[in-house]
Amino acid sequence: MVDDTLGDDTTDAYRAIINAIVTQKLAPSQKVSENIISEMFGFSRAISRNLIERLIAKQFLVSISPRVTQVAPLTLLEIKQNFMLRKMLLPEIVSLAAAKIDFDAVYALNEDIRSIFPIEDDEAALRVLKSNKRVNMLMCENAGYPLMLDWINQLEDTAMRIYWLYVKANKSFPYSAEQHAASFDVIKSKEPARISAIIHDMISQTEERILNTVFSHPQFYTQDLKV
Repeated sequence: MVDDTLGDDTTDAYRAIINAIVTQKLAPSQKVSENIISEMFGFSRAISRNLIERLIAKQFLVSISPRVTQVAPLTLLEIKQNFMLRKMLLPEIVSLAAAKIDFDAVYALNEDIRSIFPIEDDEAALRVLKSNKRVNMLMCENAGYPLMLDWINQLEDTAMRIYWLYVKANKSFPYSAEQHAASFDVIKSKEPARISAIIHDMISQTEERILNTVFSHPQFYTQDLKV
């Protein structure tokens, strides 16, 4: 699994491209190639080729033909699918992992998120999204299902792309650090039914807020949702 916690050069390169996709420096449906990746990030052609193959496998890039690769589109369908899958997986896996969550690390990340508000620039926005993703991964990582954790990591990277739309349009996050902290208190109860309910509710509320943003901002009236 590729995650922010790993530190080798290839992983750093992978994360650099994911960050560019999240922030739309590599925009939805934009053409990419070994040359474009090499010139944009300063990677060798061999590393660029490897990264493109990995990103196609993770569905962040799509191969249109043997000669054409593009950034994966970002449409209402992708948003709805992402939220549907996260509502299916996250409540259950957080319930399974609840007893082993490192809450000191989780609360520290939540304080880091709180310290960034208000979100004033792209660097702050990306920092919030990365910290939020890390919170979610910390809450899942000890559930004991590595393959499921890999799926969730991929879903959370896509969620960052989706949340970017909201952050850029509203200069805020779909939910507050206080709401996050309240959910942690429920998760610490280790009561599976309550945990599943609050995780599902938070994801559902976030979905509603993001869709409302998409529908109420004219710049999103295209097939690909770009800011």
